[in-house]
Amino acid sequence: MTDSPPRAWAEIDLSALRQNLRIARERSGQDVMAVIKGGAYGHGLLKVAQLFDEEKLPFLGVANAGEARKLFEGGIQTQPYILGATLPAEREEITARRWTPCLCSFEELEHFNQLGRTNPVRAHLSLDTGMGRGGFLPEQLGAALDKLRSSSGIQLTGIGSHLPVADEDSAFTKSQFELFDSLVESIPRQPDHFHIHLSNSAGLLNYQSRTTNMARPGLLLYGISPIKEHQSLLDPVMSLKSRVSVINNLPKGHGVSYGRTLLKRDTKAAVLGLGYGDGYPRSLSAKGTQILLNGTLCPLLGRVTMDQIIVDVTDLPQCQPGDEAILFGKDLLVTGIAEKAGTIAWEILTQITPRVARVYL
Repeated sequence: MTDSPPRAWAEIDLSALRQNLRIARERSGQDVMAVIKGGAYGHGLLKVAQLFDEEKLPFLGVANAGEARKLFEGGIQTQPYILGATLPAEREEITARRWTPCLCSFEELEHFNQLGRTNPVRAHLSLDTGMGRGGFLPEQLGAALDKLRSSSGIQLTGIGSHLPVADEDSAFTKSQFELFDSLVESIPRQPDHFHIHLSNSAGLLNYQSRTTNMARPGLLLYGISPIKEHQSLLDPVMSLKSRVSVINNLPKGHGVSYGRTLLKRDTKAAVLGLGYGDGYPRSLSAKGTQILLNGTLCPLLGRVTMDQIIVDVTDLPQCQPGDEAILFGKDLLVTGIAEKAGTIAWEILTQITPRVARVYL
C-alpha cells in the first residue's frame, strides 16, 4: 500500500530562495543575517536553515531559544541570533550553547554577565530608535556601554535596531537611519568583526546607512517584497496548492457553503481539499478572491470552511477531479491574497499549518 497524496501542499522552490539571498547580498553590499523565525516564515525551519548553512552566513535570526535549539539539534552550524528580549529561563541555555542574544534591558545585561563569568557570552546591544518593542533608548546608550565595559561576563560583538515603518513612512525611516548612524558613530571604540545592523527587507531595498555592515532581511528572502515596486527583483519561494476533489453542477438559487451563499446562475462548482484548518484564511470569503486552476483565475464561492473551499469553474472548459489549483505562488502573489484577507503577507505565510505538506523543489 502506498501513501495517498496530500490534499493540500506547499511547494518550496529552494533555487528561488538562494537567488533571493543573492539579491539581498548584492543590494545591501553587506553581510546578511537570514531571518528564519516562525518556521522560516512557514517554509520549514530546518530545510531553509540547511540551505543558508551552506551559504556561510554570519547569523540565522530566530525568535527564541526553542527555535535556536531546533537548529542545534538539526546540526546547523551557523550561529543563531535571538531577535528580541530573552526570558530569564532561556538565558542559561543561550549562554551555555554560545548563541548570540541581543541585550534589550539592564536586567538582561546583569543576568547574562553573571551567567558568563567563566565563559563570556557574545552579545549585541539593541537600541530602540522608534520601534518601542525593546532595547535601550538613545539617552541610555552611554550608561549601557559603561555597564558593559565593567561586565567581564559579556563580550559585546554588535549593535542593532529595528525599523517599524520602512515600508510605510519614508520621512520617519530616514530620520531613524540618521539617529542610529549618529549613535553608532558616538561609540568611541569598536572591535574588529563588530556587526552593525538596522535594515529589514524594506530597509535593505530602499535606504542606505553610513555605518551598518550587516542587513537582516526576512520576507525578501522568501521572494515577496514589502515594497511593491521591487517585487520584480524577487522570485516567490512558496506556492500553496490543492486538488479538485469533486465537481458539482448546481442550479441557480442553490446555496453554497455555510451561510448559504445563493448562486446567481447555474454553476459548475469545484470543491478543493483545503480550508482555514490549513491556514487559508476564512476572511477571504466574499472578497472577490480568485484561485488559479488550469491557468485560469476562478472565483471563490461562499465561505471558506475548515477543510474545503468551493470554486466556480463554470467558465473553465476543462476541469476534473485531481486537477491542481494554486492558492498563491509565482503567478498569484500572496500579497494580493493578504490584502483581500485584510492582513499582511507575513501572517499568511506563517499561518500555513503543519497539515499542509512541504514539498521541496
